[in-house]
Amino acid sequence: MLLGFAVAHSGLAALRPWGETKIGARPYRVLFALVSLPLAVALIAYFIAHRYDGAQLWMMQGVPLVKPLVWGLSFISFIFLYPATFNLSEIAAIAKPQVHLYETGIIRICRHPQMVGQVIWCIAHTLWIGTSFTLVTSLGLIAHHLFAVWHGDRRLANRFGDAFESVKSRTSIVPFLAIVQGRQSLNAGEFLRPAYLGVTIFVLGFWWAHPWLLRVTGNIPW
Repeated sequence: MLLGFAVAHSGLAALRPWGETKIGARPYRVLFALVSLPLAVALIAYFIAHRYDGAQLWMMQGVPLVKPLVWGLSFISFIFLYPATFNLSEIAAIAKPQVHLYETGIIRICRHPQMVGQVIWCIAHTLWIGTSFTLVTSLGLIAHHLFAVWHGDRRLANRFGDAFESVKSRTSIVPFLAIVQGRQSLNAGEFLRPAYLGVTIFVLGFWWAHPWLLRVTGNIPW
């Protein structure tokens, strides 16, 4: 399932320039969503239903401070995972979807925030659950996102050329590295925008719905 999602998601991303010339930007975004979203939902549901499968490698759930650590890491992971949702009208194909070259906000911290968010999420959930199934799933997710780092940079380089190379020289894949090296600086005002409040509300809502999601996915007969 992970391999199928990776091929579909990254493959459609690679074919975007060609696809948009054939059917247009909005229809291609709709096609991308119709393929990617069902696969992602199925992956999430299957993971929740089978998270305790396999061998129990460790059990940290009773250790003091582990639970708040896991929740804290999970919250931070979503802050990194969802900066792409800032342009909701483009994601929903209401406005014409475009490829943007960003160098503000969280991109100052890391050029590939979704990869960082996924790694943090995997660390938190693997620590909490501790099964071989969760470990293998996390390794697969991280592998896909590491591939997406190379794949994303390659697509941006092909599209923007020297402009991307300039941004690349001032940003880093490793969080905060470009800032430490003096190639980049933080601007706190760029984080004071409604989108970050929206992500925070989403995370709190997801926490509230967490028990319900566990019950619903547990009833799926697979």
